Amino acid sequence: MKELVEVIAKALVDSPDEVVVTEKDNEKAIVVELKVAPQDMGKVIGKQGRIAKSIRSVVKAAASKEDKKVIVDIVQ
Repeated sequence: MKELVEVIAKALVDSPDEVVVTEKDNEKAIVVELKVAPQDMGKVIGKQGRIAKSIRSVVKAAASKEDKKVIVDIVQ
């Protein structure tokens, strides 16, 4: 899941070298944290959170094959 989020985020932002994705494994779910440059936050979140929601939907669909719950957090 980490690689998927990283590829999507790098395609959206102006500074792909500043994209950092970390993955934490909990008992209930996998938490994927996405950090981007401050000027790129709007591009990753989108108007009314549409881009962020789309990223979460794609990751959720990919995770359903593995029967895992994945949470995507966009952090500053």
